[in-house]
Amino acid sequence: MTAELFGIDIAQGGAVALLAIVVVMVLTGRLVPRRTYDDLLEERNTWRTAHTVSEEARRLEREQVGELLELSRTADRVLTALPHPAHREEVEAHDPMEAAP
Repeated sequence: MTAELFGIDIAQGGAVALLAIVVVMVLTGRLVPRRTYDDLLEERNTWRTAHTVSEEARRLEREQVGELLELSRTADRVLTALPHPAHREEVEAHDPMEAAP
């Protein structure tokens, strides 16, 4: 009494069934050659390193933008606090195009 699977004697079809399973796994992408796996692993590590470097650069950029924003706020407050000229109305009324020949 030999076990049958779908009407096929397992003992007789063992090597053929194993080969068929391996071929199906390769064709469906569940079984890949070691070289392909190593290439994919190396590519993944390369992208991971690139992402880490990129994120570090973005962090430094955010810090620098924060510092520049604070400096611009300080400069705005200083310029706003400066006294206005006494003859401001005369300066605004003067049109520089009128003086041109």
